[in-house]
Amino acid sequence: MEVLIQAAQLILSLSILVILHELGHFIPAKLFKTKVEKFYLFFDPWFSLFKFKKGETEYGIGWLPLGGYVKIAGMVDESMDKEQLKEAPKPWEFRSKPAWQRLIIMLGGVVVNVILGIVIYAGILFTWGNEYIPTEGLKYGVYADSIAIDMGLKSGDKIIAVDGEKVEKFSDIQMNILINNAKKVTVERDQRQEDITLPEGTISGLIKNQKSFLEPAIIAEVKEVTPNTAADTAGLLPKDRIVGINNEATPYFQDVVNYLKSHRSESVVLKVIRNNSTIELPANVSKGGTLGFAITPINEQITFSTEQYSALESIPAGVNKAYDSFDNYIKQMKLVFEPETEAYKSLGGFISIGKAFSPEWDWQRFWSFTAFLSIILAIMNILPIPALDGGHVLFLLYEIVSGRKPSDKFLENAQIVGFVILLSLMVLANGNDILRLFQ
Repeated sequence: MEVLIQAAQLILSLSILVILHELGHFIPAKLFKTKVEKFYLFFDPWFSLFKFKKGETEYGIGWLPLGGYVKIAGMVDESMDKEQLKEAPKPWEFRSKPAWQRLIIMLGGVVVNVILGIVIYAGILFTWGNEYIPTEGLKYGVYADSIAIDMGLKSGDKIIAVDGEKVEKFSDIQMNILINNAKKVTVERDQRQEDITLPEGTISGLIKNQKSFLEPAIIAEVKEVTPNTAADTAGLLPKDRIVGINNEATPYFQDVVNYLKSHRSESVVLKVIRNNSTIELPANVSKGGTLGFAITPINEQITFSTEQYSALESIPAGVNKAYDSFDNYIKQMKLVFEPETEAYKSLGGFISIGKAFSPEWDWQRFWSFTAFLSIILAIMNILPIPALDGGHVLFLLYEIVSGRKPSDKFLENAQIVGFVILLSLMVLANGNDILRLFQ
């Protein structure tokens, strides 16, 4: 069921983005009296799921959910319609329009995606605000997994700065280390400040890991004990704090969870602090690796902050959010072209995108990720690769500057090269997804 919910969110998000992107081409084409023959959501090789014709344009839904398109008369595009180009140019065709009009038509989709990202981000900030965990709000510091430990970090560290720059939000720590290829992390450890020099290979390790290597550290302070469970039988009480199991220190709740999962159906001895005294309680771990107690809620152990925005304030905040998304993604793309990071192995296709959506329908997360995808779509489409909007823009700029228009034959060959590049990238990204399913 979770997979179906994620798939539904993916299809809805892509549908919104594709339709609005193509509208960005469609509207200026119509304004400049250019004939649009087709407007399709998803691709329709051989057949379509649904179609109807209104005026000169056929509207439809294809069966291949890899994007969408508008077919503009007299344009060398993904349809590779060579027969039309053999005829003399008609006044309503794309190739008959001035270069500046063709440039506006080709940039329309990217412009819409950027504006859409800003609008969605502004709407999110106005509706829900921006909730985050201040770095200073981590009472017990961070919990470090094996990757973080290899980097030199320890559970309980309070991270102050990355490469000398103070980090205000906990969620920014990992991103700052990754995209800025950080060399040093400043932490507060044992009530003193230390600089941790990150070892070589840190970035490739983080990319390969593909999950957060830091999380807020929380303690195993009992809030509630479920009746007739191992915890109840052992005598655990509210406000007890588990600090050890079988003579092994478990200062944080994450330690307790990991230990219990690795000792399923076993008898253990819990070291518990109760009323400033230390006691030991024998307990039997369930088959599921649990005891049957709930801890003090996270929001009572960690300080959360929320930035609220009025309707007017949300607009510039949405612009800033969109810019940050744009900037961070560009920096991540650069890592792909640095072989030593092995970032190319982390490229993901539709499976990775689908998994990024919540397994439960969460509108805030849905719109946040849709806004991010809109910015990504703008970036990817403006790349100067033939077959993408950016390829057409590149040739149009050449025409405007030089005064010479590339031949239709050149544009056809460039389109083919572009398709090969895009197909290769799709095979790499979706192939990585498939390989990860078996790892």
